Amino acid sequence: MTEDVQKHSVHTLVFRSLKRTHDMFVSDHAKSVALDDESHKVKMGVKLKTEYGAVLHMPVLKEGKDQVPHLPGIMQGHQSYTHPDDPEYLITGTHAYPSGPGVSLTADTKMHRNPSEGGVHSMALALPPSQARQDLSRTAAGVGDIHRHAGAAERSHPHSTALSLVEGGGTRNSALMRKAPTMPKPSWHPPWKLFRVISGHLGWVRSIAVEPGNQWFVTGSADRTIKIWDLASGKLKLSLTGHISTVRGVAVSNRSPYLFSCGEDKQVKCWDLEYNKVIRHYHGHLSAVYGVDLHPTIDVLVTCSRDATARVWDIRTKANVHTLTGHTNTVATVKCQAAEPQIITGSHDATIRLWDLIAGKTRATLTNHKKSVRSVVMHPRQYTFASGSADNIKQWMFPDGNFIQNLSGHNAIINTLAVNSDGVLVSGADNGTIHMWDWRTGYNFQRIHAAVQPGSLDSESGIFACMFDNSESRLITAEADKTIKVYKEDDTATEESHPINWKPEILKRKRF
Repeated sequence: MTEDVQKHSVHTLVFRSLKRTHDMFVSDHAKSVALDDESHKVKMGVKLKTEYGAVLHMPVLKEGKDQVPHLPGIMQGHQSYTHPDDPEYLITGTHAYPSGPGVSLTADTKMHRNPSEGGVHSMALALPPSQARQDLSRTAAGVGDIHRHAGAAERSHPHSTALSLVEGGGTRNSALMRKAPTMPKPSWHPPWKLFRVISGHLGWVRSIAVEPGNQWFVTGSADRTIKIWDLASGKLKLSLTGHISTVRGVAVSNRSPYLFSCGEDKQVKCWDLEYNKVIRHYHGHLSAVYGVDLHPTIDVLVTCSRDATARVWDIRTKANVHTLTGHTNTVATVKCQAAEPQIITGSHDATIRLWDLIAGKTRATLTNHKKSVRSVVMHPRQYTFASGSADNIKQWMFPDGNFIQNLSGHNAIINTLAVNSDGVLVSGADNGTIHMWDWRTGYNFQRIHAAVQPGSLDSESGIFACMFDNSESRLITAEADKTIKVYKEDDTATEESHPINWKPEILKRKRF
């Protein structure tokens, strides 16, 4: 039985269809979205921080007397000062942190935060007229006055604060410059010298790991083998074959007799060193796996890959616990630690991410580098870490990734970083140069460019990985001339024979 369908004109049908579509997609695309004050404020805050972060600390000059009441107060959290109607002077102080590269952080400095929105433009305060008239006899405000009026943020770090006195009309400036920040004297470290060259690999040596007992160490190479060497004698103990492409990462467990390796064949393998056989594979990466690290206290393994992810694996069950996504390019390096944040990754997208292991989400993203971050290293004693890139080596503070300082001067692609308890930071680069730095001050105390092994081209000098052994008396480097080089401290060197060539020059301020 057929029902009569009510006939409508095409116009009515089209109109109804339009109405249904409109109801389905309620927002009218032709009409701009209503401006929401809260989101606009957040957007402007983010824009200020990302695009003008470098100049937020700059003092604000007083353009005219009518603008004075609108000046922001001091940082939120400090006492705010009332502005009189017609002040004759205005003191503006620069933001006190960080004071510059190379200046070690004090207990006070750690407490500083970048200016909050309330004090974003500057810390500006105005003296009462009577006070200002007394000051007319002087060219600059006395130190006592400045300290009396300035907030705690300035008081705790006075040497980094330059205060300027701006006259009412803005015509004449006179500045009271406090002592400019200088690099503190670096600690003396003995120079390192080449102690042994170990050959045996038939391809670039890409990775190193030292076992916890300090008896032997492992290297992974482009010849697709993993070799185990005696640390004391440098003799080959064992070769492991199984990878079908370059071995890019190795790690030795300190909780079980296992060795972990990863390579450009997308494979992550677990080797049982009692049988010298592969006992587990961890499947999941979609492209070459560039790095592997073990968590010091939990039985998990973290790998990073060219597929722009890092993956967290349960060692025993081979389960992929988390896939850490967020990087937009190859993740070149990954490191684990027991304290939060438990995972740190560096990527070719020039960012560093600090991860929450439990949630599998990013805690913080550090975007200060301009080039690929190929290496990250954590200080064994301090709650700090360093990252290496072709533009700079940067030091950061956990847990939020607050910037400490730049270590500039190693103008090459930095492939690897290592640091020991004495505060010696080593950076190894693609052009075969090794730079030694004093961790605290960022002073570059030694530069090494070891000769390539006979028969190799000079262009084959390149450092792919470096690591201190567990006694920290040996530095092992993996190189592009297919050798492993072992360095040790020069026992004969003294502070007199190798003095620190250092002058307390004034530092150029770098905000990030």
